[in-house]
Amino acid sequence: MATDVEVVGEADEPGWEVDPDDEWGIAVIATVGRQLRLRREAVGMRAADFGKAVGYGEDMVYKIESGKRIPRPEFLDTADGVLRAGGLVSAMKEDVEKVRYPKKVRDLAQMEAKAVELLSYGNHNLHGLLQTREYAWALMRTRRPVPEEDLLEQAVAARMARKSIFDRSPAPELSFVLEETALRRPVGGKMVWRRQLEHLLEVGQLRNVEIQVMPTDRWDHPGTGGRIQVLKFDDGTALGRMDDEFNGRPVSDPKQLRILELRYGIIRAEALTARESLAFIRQLVGES
Repeated sequence: MATDVEVVGEADEPGWEVDPDDEWGIAVIATVGRQLRLRREAVGMRAADFGKAVGYGEDMVYKIESGKRIPRPEFLDTADGVLRAGGLVSAMKEDVEKVRYPKKVRDLAQMEAKAVELLSYGNHNLHGLLQTREYAWALMRTRRPVPEEDLLEQAVAARMARKSIFDRSPAPELSFVLEETALRRPVGGKMVWRRQLEHLLEVGQLRNVEIQVMPTDRWDHPGTGGRIQVLKFDDGTALGRMDDEFNGRPVSDPKQLRILELRYGIIRAEALTARESLAFIRQLVGES
């Protein structure tokens, strides 16, 4: 049995915390941890020896087995070989994948996955679906206090996973209006910012995606109150929210949604056209 795997230091040991408000997620991770412990004990391995074999510290092994930490996919693959589980441990990745992100992020991703149309106006940062991994990482590191590295990685991974919406078939209609200020802010430094702008150009070429830019000098529009987002579904229902309206909470009432769609329609009319917007972003790339 391999024992020459470098053991990760306690402060840097990988693994993600379980969302304390996610009852279903807690139950899933507890079940996975219990199965790992039973298999380890069945082959007669101590936690310390198992930890060395998979490159984890003994304390992290106990945390995973007790359901206090979410095991990463690579850990389950390595553990499967060490425990001679014949693929049964690796198969648990499917269950872990469903709960590896915070519940609120999963809920958002599920709603986006069902949407046939998405309308989004952002007045501060780029929409998460448009962000590159490096841009998202740099943006999240601006939070104070700065989150721990593993939590940052979890948040970034969750944001990137939502981008599967671009691979759906049939493709949903996606409309984004971005403020010029957000495009000019060099989040992450010059290279990260430039790659982000180039990514916007790539996404903007998709037939189901429309990206528009709101010039800074166009201030007389109803987006000054904050973000607006509307998700429309195949059954005719919709869900929307705006920062300064309805206490910032999601709404589904047709009268409230009409207000959001009215404001978004005016914002789109005030912004540059999609063609003008891509030309504007190309200009920014040339200046970067």
